[in-house]
Amino acid sequence: MSLLDWLVLGSTLFFIVGYGTWRTRGSRTLDAYLLGGRQASWWGIGLSIIATQASAITFLSTPGQAYDDGMRFIQFYFGLPLAMILIAAVAVPIYQRLRVFTAYEYLETRFDRRTRTLAAVLFLVQRGLSNGLSLYAPALVLSAILGWNVSLTVWLIGGLMISYTVAGGTRAVAVTQQWQVAVIFTGMVVAGYLLVHYLPAGVGFTEAVQVAGFHGKMNLIDFHFDPKDRYNFWTGMTGGLFLALSYFGTDQSQVQRYLSGQSITESRLGLLFNGLVKVPMQFGILLIGVLLFVFYQFNQPPLTFNIPVREQIAQNPAYRSTLVELEQRHATLFTAKRAATGQLIAALHTKDNGQVAAARSHLQATEAATRGLRAEAQVFFKQAVPTAEAKDTDYIFLSFVLRYMPHGLVGLLIAVVLSAAMSSAAAGLNALASTTIIDLYRPSRPQLDEMHCVQASRWATIGWGVLGIGFALFAARLENLIQAVNILGSIFYGTILGIFVVAFFLKNIGSKAVFRAAIVTQLLIFLLFFATDIAYLWYNIIGCALVMLLAAISQQLSPEPVKTVAQPA
Repeated sequence: MSLLDWLVLGSTLFFIVGYGTWRTRGSRTLDAYLLGGRQASWWGIGLSIIATQASAITFLSTPGQAYDDGMRFIQFYFGLPLAMILIAAVAVPIYQRLRVFTAYEYLETRFDRRTRTLAAVLFLVQRGLSNGLSLYAPALVLSAILGWNVSLTVWLIGGLMISYTVAGGTRAVAVTQQWQVAVIFTGMVVAGYLLVHYLPAGVGFTEAVQVAGFHGKMNLIDFHFDPKDRYNFWTGMTGGLFLALSYFGTDQSQVQRYLSGQSITESRLGLLFNGLVKVPMQFGILLIGVLLFVFYQFNQPPLTFNIPVREQIAQNPAYRSTLVELEQRHATLFTAKRAATGQLIAALHTKDNGQVAAARSHLQATEAATRGLRAEAQVFFKQAVPTAEAKDTDYIFLSFVLRYMPHGLVGLLIAVVLSAAMSSAAAGLNALASTTIIDLYRPSRPQLDEMHCVQASRWATIGWGVLGIGFALFAARLENLIQAVNILGSIFYGTILGIFVVAFFLKNIGSKAVFRAAIVTQLLIFLLFFATDIAYLWYNIIGCALVMLLAAISQQLSPEPVKTVAQPA
């Protein structure tokens, strides 16, 4: 990176963190520290929800996902707008009128403290691990740029995020997120524009989309039903719907965003704003990955985008000659593929179906050979460096930024990744501290005053931040970061959602029945994960349905009195 890049990166991050800390210093009550005094407007809530979900993993891993697998990942989000409507209609009024600090407080009102604690613990485990992944992604960026040790980089980024979250609580998270979202959208628009601008003369956006289509990358919708397929219309509209219901309706990192709203209306509008923006935003990020794929049809990509691994192998005499031979074959194949792509573009301009068919056949042959070589190379890389990642898709966008972006914009794009990382991880950290204090610590100590609880929240923030850093140090062993986060969420979210669905809608089921059902369901989900090939999105449906079914059976077999809850008007 040039001096200009460092200036852009440093000034952007310094302004965001410094401004947010200064604006939100001195919170002395739990309501102010955990919920920002419940003064957030709808647009602030909406931006905060988007920023919380859009972690650095989104901007590192999602373009690589599209580069490798096309646009079909967009189907993962098809159920999200409907989920926003359902949560706004059902959950928001209950949470707001009960004036709860966390979603899990409601469960004690409806069931008992044991059920509340179980749901809170499941959230803490899942979100604590996910925050570690959110920290690892930017550490990957800085370690690749600076050659720093990844562990040291994790501690540096984690420490920065912990500092302003501890200082200002929820308001610090929300204020910084608004600026972080602005940086994120600016950077991604610039990246998309430059990708099209860098294509050869005669190849515009329309031709790029056509080339991507010929390679099967514009696979937006797949109606083929396959329970083992992670991304198709049916998994998105069912599994994706249930995952979104659980994430936005029961995950404290998101619930805390709209609990801070001035009113029910403001909270609802913030959720609906997210429902309108999220799918187009994700489409744009995936499209950048597809444009990257087209860009590398005309510009030779490296044999692996994981450059540090390549350099490590090149320095080993035992593997150097094999690496050189593979790279020579890769260069030869790329020359043939670039010629075939040019032939296809020329055929598309002539609109001659015969020429298009011939060019397409030639391109398919060269692409198949290239894929075969990449598969062979991955086996070789794994043999040479057993600790290397199985796939290099998380490095694709970063590699483009570092090699092709002009000075100044490199710093901006790195600021995008770091802003996304801090916004998501800080919200998760804030929620972990809130749940720890409100649902586990304070209930057994009712005599504690507010200042003590605020201080305890700050210490909980530090503790969870350190634990997240610890898990981040192991994240390099995972395959694809965006999938790792979603898999981790799906393992726990179905059970948590099932508890809340029973609480909201099945009023004849008591606390013991739902508690037993949740324990059994979570064990069964673990069994499904380790013993079957079912696509992880289905865990959300299976988990929710199992809790409802087993709770109903348990209530019938062992009837118990059901607590009557007076719903607030």
